[in-house]
Amino acid sequence: MDRFTKLKDKKTENEANLPDGWKRVRLGEILSFRNGKSPQIVDGGMYPIYGSNGLIGFTNDYFLNGVFLLVGRVGASGETHLVSGKVWASDNCLIGECKSDTTPVFIYYLLKYLDLKKFITQTAQPLITQSFVSNLQIILPPLPEQRKIAEILETVDNAIEKTDRIIEKYKRIKQGLMQDLLTKGIDENGQIRSEEIHRFKDSPLGRIPEEWEVVELGEISFITMGQSPSSSLVNKNGKGMAFLQGNAEFTNKYPSPTNWIKNPLKIANKGSILISVRAPVGALNLADTQYCIGRGLASIEANSNFVDSYFLWYSMQFFIDKLVKLGQGSTFEAIGSNELKTLSIPLPPLPEQHRIASILSQIDEAIEKEKKYKEKLERIKQGLMEDLLTGKVRVNHLIEGSIEDVPQT
Repeated sequence: MDRFTKLKDKKTENEANLPDGWKRVRLGEILSFRNGKSPQIVDGGMYPIYGSNGLIGFTNDYFLNGVFLLVGRVGASGETHLVSGKVWASDNCLIGECKSDTTPVFIYYLLKYLDLKKFITQTAQPLITQSFVSNLQIILPPLPEQRKIAEILETVDNAIEKTDRIIEKYKRIKQGLMQDLLTKGIDENGQIRSEEIHRFKDSPLGRIPEEWEVVELGEISFITMGQSPSSSLVNKNGKGMAFLQGNAEFTNKYPSPTNWIKNPLKIANKGSILISVRAPVGALNLADTQYCIGRGLASIEANSNFVDSYFLWYSMQFFIDKLVKLGQGSTFEAIGSNELKTLSIPLPPLPEQHRIASILSQIDEAIEKEKKYKEKLERIKQGLMEDLLTGKVRVNHLIEGSIEDVPQT
């Protein structure tokens, strides 16, 4: 039974099953709907313009002033946004204005929970109509309970947004550190090198510390280009070695395979860098186990005599734009073995590589910790929406109390 079925009106359903004090209504009874207007986007405009996908630009005029719900009508049909203040809503949106005894924040979360995208009319241009949204039936708690539910969910959303900001801050720190560490390095005392104190030299890559070399990727690693097996050999039953055709199975760091093969042709060893060599060029992942790789990928395995594997991983992230530009220069966006082997990167002595990799790994660990915390918050939010928006868990006792008393699911 899906979410909508739980909440929609069934003629055979006993109304006594509704939570005490809740009522069943059509959305059009509590919101008045109208279409947005075609906007004129202006550089440097004062007022935000919202479309079905969210913020799309700015203009010098507005026709909404207050708190409104926007439902994507065409384009990103079914997407729901809550906007406030002086704004413009484009004509690919339905504008919902709450009537009395309704709080727009509660209705926003309810529509997100119902996921209107599931009910899109499948035409050449996917569409949600004003008639459909107006006739959508929901169960509605009393206004004080609406406000408390909205407050609880907003608190979790605020925590998620705060975590997002922390993640973005760490990413900026990482980018700055990569710029410094992979061009200037870090000395034995843990200090970023500078030309005022340390010796630098000219190189094909610009000024680098005197102790460093410039090498080609093929000199310090083992490169394997992928090869696609016959589709008849591939299975989805987990039999054999995990098979990656391209970057479709890439995640933030490690692949998530969906195919396997009993007779692998080209193998990427555990710890090697996986790189997409066909459009789109340049996506990177790490091999957390052995993988069979198709022609959309190559593997780069560090030669431990010359390079630390994690230093190479961060170097590839930093210098990947050079490879992407090479790929874009071809008729079909792709890079070959020669482009990979001849990619020039700076190479510090191994002890310094270890120090650089250690610092960047610590930042990555901090980012990963925050991402896991965000995932936990999102699970809590989903559980709370399931409980609170259906009346499974009531918040009556919290209306004069603290939201911290709500059970964490």
